[in-house]
This record gives sequence, C-alpha cells and structure tokens, in this order.
Amino acid sequence: MSNRKLGRPTNQRKALLRNQVTNLIWYGKIETTLVRAKEVRSIAEHMITIAMRECDNTVEVVKKTNNDKGQTVEKTVVNDKPSRLAARRRVMAYLYRMPVIQGKDEEKDEYLQRKKDIKHPVVEKLFRELAPKYKARATEKGQGGGYTRIVKMGPRRGDSAEMVVLELI
Repeated sequence: MSNRKLGRPTNQRKALLRNQVTNLIWYGKIETTLVRAKEVRSIAEHMITIAMRECDNTVEVVKKTNNDKGQTVEKTVVNDKPSRLAARRRVMAYLYRMPVIQGKDEEKDEYLQRKKDIKHPVVEKLFRELAPKYKARATEKGQGGGYTRIVKMGPRRGDSAEMVVLELI
C-alpha cells in the first residue's frame, strides 16, 4: 500500500499516521490538514472493517477455579475465537495505547476496578462500540465503507494549508 510522503521521513510519517488514527478512533474527531486526513481516513476505515468482520466471533466458556476457602467456583467468561483474536492483535499492533480516563464523579476504587478489566481501551472501543454500530448500518443500508467524513474549514493562517475536521459518522 503506497502512502503519500507528507514531507516527512518514513518513521515520522508512520508515527504521525498511527497517532492520528488512534486519536480518531478514541475521540471520534480530529482536526488536521486535508492531505493527512485522506491518508488517515483510508487507514481508519481499514481498521474499522477488520473490527466489523470479527466483532461477533466470541464463545462463552465456563472456567472452574478454587477460591481462598478451597471451594470450586464456576465462572462464565466470554472469550474471542481465534480469528477475532488475530484481528485484535493486528489492530493492537498498529494503534497506540491510550490510558483509561477517570470519570469526574468516579471514585478512585471504582476507577481502579474498571481499569483492571480494560487493558487496551482503544481496541475495546473499536470492537465493542464502533464495529457493531457500523455493522448494523452496513446491513441496514446494504453497503460497507464510508465510516468517516471530511469537513473543510478553510486555509491555515501560517502556511495556507487546507484544514479539515475528520470525524467518524
């Protein structure tokens, strides 16, 4: 897949695109130049498509563990099927890790408990929130793709680069 060079060396360009794709998925909207937005859009839509294909591939497993008193406790856990696990790992290899943010009214103990369960919040958001939403939209409209929108804002003051807002629809 050939990319635009964006006036940067390869390592800086890859880091810039990874950062912008991660922020687009995490925040839902970013402000950038038109050329960068076109590159970020293609990568982000590819990530969303990967997640959409595998968002429903889970299996429930009953795990037996011993507690402190020596009693056997059964717990039902939802695990990924191998294809979903491979897709998650592909996405995790590309996206940066974002920290779990503590809510304004959330106590520290509640935050730590929630944080313990979520290791990769961006990937979780992609697979649990965005992928099912876009999958339902694709079955409803009968089409895939078109998960992002580019809205032009006008030229930047310093160098007249065309500024846009790239957002998830």
